[in-house]
Amino acid sequence: MPERQSSRKDAVRNREAVLAAADALFTRRESPEDVTMADVAAAAGVGKGTLFRAFGDRAGLLRALYEARLEPIRQAVETGPPPLGPATPPRDRVPALLDAILCFKLDNRRLALALEEDGNSSPYRAEHYERWHSLLQAVLEQIPGLADGDFTAHALLAATRADLVEHLAGEERIPRERMRSQLAHFVARVLASGPLQGSTTEE
Repeated sequence: MPERQSSRKDAVRNREAVLAAADALFTRRESPEDVTMADVAAAAGVGKGTLFRAFGDRAGLLRALYEARLEPIRQAVETGPPPLGPATPPRDRVPALLDAILCFKLDNRRLALALEEDGNSSPYRAEHYERWHSLLQAVLEQIPGLADGDFTAHALLAATRADLVEHLAGEERIPRERMRSQLAHFVARVLASGPLQGSTTEE
């Protein structure tokens, strides 16, 4: 039993070391593609085998690091007070959720870009995307008169894609607060618009 507990502690320490090393590397490197599993293993002081056993592959490592950084927001969304928590009126919660996503992408630009550009599967099938989409759709469907929460959730999330955030913040050098303001105005217009004349939510 003591050996098993020691092994678990070693695994936890190794995982924390790997996440810290990956975090630092993604923060320092210009391009996410510059960070390899070998780089992370060397920086964490563990063997590549340990890295692959713990995370499976590079995409698994990216997801774990992303989720670790996202945890405070997840807790705020699930159990926190307004404006992110579940007690928030839907018309207030939708813009707050999107603002939180945008700020997270701005604060984690390289990591978010690396995760969304990973070629293992469609970005729209990624667990983190489906989670945000499901949440937004559920909140949007609580707003009277707003048609097609499924599509609207996709359209709103498109404004926070990591490649767009990287383009606006990096190439166009749009200041953070201006981007937040632009997104807030866009979301307000979407929420204020009713169904188009002659449109239907049924096939």
